Amino acid sequence: MNRYAVLYLATLFVLVPLDFLFLGIVAKDFFTSQVGTMLGEIKPVPAVLFYLLYVVGTVIFVSGAAGASWQSTLLYGALFGLYCYATFELTSLALLRHWSWPVAILDISWGAIVTAVASTAGLLVANWLVPKA
Repeated sequence: MNRYAVLYLATLFVLVPLDFLFLGIVAKDFFTSQVGTMLGEIKPVPAVLFYLLYVVGTVIFVSGAAGASWQSTLLYGALFGLYCYATFELTSLALLRHWSWPVAILDISWGAIVTAVASTAGLLVANWLVPKA
């Protein structure tokens, strides 16, 4: 199997369950208490598109380089997650009346952590299943 396909799928299969666990269980009450009336039903198509595109970006900018190591992937995964999640959160703070700093800080931190973990796990799985030539 193509190394990039393994890297992509492994990263996706780590990121999605972790994010669902965090958003759906761990931090659900916090988000509801902070921005409750703004939350609606999850729209599956945009959610799926986000995950599919986000993992493409993670592979391109974090873990897909020939010289990627678990250390560099952990670092750049954290930075990529921080920048991507900060883009959304700070824009939301700027535009949305009921968005809050605690929500932004928690979600930006989570984005850095989950992206670092998922990209590093994806790299380790890819290295194990399809070693670099």
